Parts: sequence; structure tokens; C-alpha cells
Amino acid sequence: MKLNPSNYNSIAAIFEYPQEDYKEKIETVLMLLQNDYPDLVEAFQLFSDFVSRSSRTEIEEIYTRTFDVQAITTLDIGYVLFGDDYKRGELLANLSREQLAAKNECGTELADFLPNVLRLLPKMEDDVLRLELVQKIILTSLTKIVSEFDEKKIDKKNQVYMKHHKTMIADSEEFKTIYVKPLMVTKKLIQKDFKIEWVDEDITLVNFTNQLANEIKLF
Repeated sequence: MKLNPSNYNSIAAIFEYPQEDYKEKIETVLMLLQNDYPDLVEAFQLFSDFVSRSSRTEIEEIYTRTFDVQAITTLDIGYVLFGDDYKRGELLANLSREQLAAKNECGTELADFLPNVLRLLPKMEDDVLRLELVQKIILTSLTKIVSEFDEKKIDKKNQVYMKHHKTMIADSEEFKTIYVKPLMVTKKLIQKDFKIEWVDEDITLVNFTNQLANEIKLF
């Protein structure tokens, strides 16, 4: 199965910290969806509109609020699935080897950082292993990440933060959960590419780590 590396590079850029060219990158994603995934345009348009009419500072603030300080969630998908369990360590070690084998640069982020994993997908040569990664790790973690945008969960996290730190960074009520839109679009796009209609929301430990370790021994 062949994936378009350009498509996955563009989607990955959505979830990296906003730089000067962030608006242009989001416009590129919108054009990609219009050309190849027209049924996903409407869901992404809300996020695209937010980016186009917001300052870089405002976008940075929402990104930070969503994924970093007082985070709604994290983009380190191994942590999403396993927390601090040793299985996250196993996944990181094996993903790091797979990233290296595919010559996929991870920069300063870890191997399980969502953009790094998205960029890895079109570079993997083993279709079976890639499908396992998509089904058991990526889509399962995206399902869990999206669930964290539930208002009740967000309120509870805010209460805990206020109890321990007494301050809250400013955020926009209108856009504080806006990143859920591209996360949902990314999940649906991957399901379309891999022809997967249903995602198991039961976050159970899977054999991906062991399978990945076995495949890596071939390199």
C-alpha cells in the first residue's frame, strides 16, 4: 500500500508548535482535503477559519493550553495509551528504532510524538506492521485523545490545576477546544486511507510492541 508522504507531512504539521508559516501550512491542509477528502472539509473548516483570523500569539496560546501547560491532552501517543507504564518505554524504544530505520527525523521530540508517527507511516515498508501500528496504536490513541476534550473532563483538570497552582493561563472560551477538529479529521483521514470503518475504543495492551521488536531485528 502506497501513501502520499506529502499528505502525511502536511497533516503532521498541524500538530507542531505554531511557527511563522503556520497559517500557510493550514491552508495547504485545507487544499489537500478539498482535492482528496472533500467530505472532511467542513469539519476542518472551523479550525482553518480560527487560524486564518487569529494572531500567531493567539494560536500559540490555544496550542499551549491544549497540549502543553494545563494540557487538555498530550500528543505523545505512547503516554496516552500506557501512561508511565513500562510498556510505554518498550514502545518508545521500538518506535525509535523504526524511525531510525526509515530515516525519519524526530527532531527534539520523542519517537511517539504524533507528528513524528504520522510522518513515519508512508516511509514504512512492511504493510502488515504499518497496519498494526495504525489500528492498535495511532487510531486507538486518537480516539482516546479526542475523548479528553469532553467539557466535564476539562473542568475537572482545571479544578485540579487551580487547587495546586492558583492561577490559570488565559484562554478563549470560543476556541479552547478547537484542536479537536483537526484531530478528528486526522483520525477519519487515516481510516479512509487504510479502509478501516471501526476503531476499538477499549484501550487494551496489544502485541504491537512485540511485533515491532521482531520486525526491527531484520534491520
